[in-house]
Amino acid sequence: MKSVPAAAVANSPAVSPCAPVCRASRPVAPVVRPLFAALLALGLLLAGMVAPGRAAEPSAIPAFAQAVAEAAAQDEDIAAFYRDNGYRAIWTDTGDAARERREALFSVLARAGDHGLPAAGYGLEALEAEMRSISSPRQRGRVEVALSRLFLLYAGQVSSGVLNPREVVPDIVREVPLRDRRALLADFAAANPARFLRELPPKAPEYVRLMREKLRLERLLTQGGWGAPVPADALRPGQSGRAVVALRNRLVAMGYMGRSATQSYDAALQRAVQEFQADHGLEPDGVAGRSTIRAINVGIERRLASIVVALERERWMNIERGKRHIWVNLADFTARIVDDGKVTFETRSVIGMNTSDRRSPEFSDMMEYMEVNPYWNVPRSIATKEYLPAMLQNPAAAGHLQLVDGRGNVVPRSAVDFSRYTPASFPFNLRQAPSRRNALGLVKFMFPNRYNIYLHDTPQKALFDREVRAFSHGCIRLQKPFEFAYALLAPQTDDPEGVFQQALRSGKNTRIDIVPNVPVHLVYRTAIVPASGRAQYRDDIYGRDARIFAALQAAGVEVGGVEG
Repeated sequence: MKSVPAAAVANSPAVSPCAPVCRASRPVAPVVRPLFAALLALGLLLAGMVAPGRAAEPSAIPAFAQAVAEAAAQDEDIAAFYRDNGYRAIWTDTGDAARERREALFSVLARAGDHGLPAAGYGLEALEAEMRSISSPRQRGRVEVALSRLFLLYAGQVSSGVLNPREVVPDIVREVPLRDRRALLADFAAANPARFLRELPPKAPEYVRLMREKLRLERLLTQGGWGAPVPADALRPGQSGRAVVALRNRLVAMGYMGRSATQSYDAALQRAVQEFQADHGLEPDGVAGRSTIRAINVGIERRLASIVVALERERWMNIERGKRHIWVNLADFTARIVDDGKVTFETRSVIGMNTSDRRSPEFSDMMEYMEVNPYWNVPRSIATKEYLPAMLQNPAAAGHLQLVDGRGNVVPRSAVDFSRYTPASFPFNLRQAPSRRNALGLVKFMFPNRYNIYLHDTPQKALFDREVRAFSHGCIRLQKPFEFAYALLAPQTDDPEGVFQQALRSGKNTRIDIVPNVPVHLVYRTAIVPASGRAQYRDDIYGRDARIFAALQAAGVEVGGVEG
């Protein structure tokens, strides 16, 4: 083992912060501060184990290797890594590289709470005690593996999330980008450690903005938050009194208006209410109705919970989203086309009803084509649960739907004895022919998937005027489907509107491929931090974020002032 003077460890440089977002001068977390002393002690112990100018004992290396093998026996990835590298230490030798790895790791662990990670569950105090007690190669081997295990735990959580989303919310069916643990260790051992750890969190700009908002809200929370809630169910322009003053003070504290001594609901207060409503997905009419007052009275603690969940959701989507992609935020009831990070098209949407079998799932896929003048192939569950009972009572019921046999042939209703069938034995599919009354409207946008979810037009246009738009069987209805089609076709034709309208006028079911295919992401974000402007929040309509936050707390995530 190469010897290093103890002074080389004792005089090691201070550890730098983990990432640009963490550069504010903040004290190291109390539980981590002793670990830097433990790192120093570890360096001194390691330097003392082999005196300068003296060869290591022949038994030292086998004892260390044996201890590493025993400690890693229950973790095949760690065991394989050390087998591959010949049981060489990457954390606990006396060289500069090992010291830099230790310092880099403990630097990011000191800031793990900023990411909304369960820092208290890293077992740092026990590790500190073990590091301080090293007096033999066998103990050093155990600490070596403990540090590798801690690195992999942090790396996995900060890059791919703390939770398995499907275990918390079954309707979150996206594929989480898990990194190979053995490769993580090997890549880290060969890389600049500080740079490698900085690059583990999601690259999406929204992630950094969410972290900044989390820190800002935590500071505000220690300063008393946004003050007293508004003691009213609703307020309107022209009113005055104690409740109006509370509304004014709350909006001042939130940054929606400057300081004011007015006690009346004047034009300035009305503008502030409108800005707040626009930021929270509410109708911006300037009237503080029931839903607006309810949103204004939500405390910092709940907003912090939304931010922490959004950070976890971003880690689940630590993927390349596509220079051009479609972003459907279910909680926001919107669908957007994003080009090079900028929203180039946006439309209102209707999502699945808030029932166990109709909530829209969350996943990512590739949009391949659109169907103009589509057929609506009625899902089997709807056909047998909703339409078949009606047809058993009256064969003429649901007359707008065609009966289609297994070969794709349309079967006349007069040829069918509905009384012979049950939901389990019903041999036909139901299909609605193209028309303006078709349930899918005049166009649907396809990203074939096992959940039978897609985006489409609808004849029920009035639903888009609602603030809460959860009315479908799970698919996403678009308020501006034609304009959405034009925007999708624009990169592949000089006349996107003409191409679409020609197919529409034909009245025939027509497929138009989208070239190249466009990634589509169905997400659920109740906390949104745009590149400019204030943070925005949406209601947790499906209750998913509440379940995720409870699971994060159960996993050890702590947020100042937030209780389950």
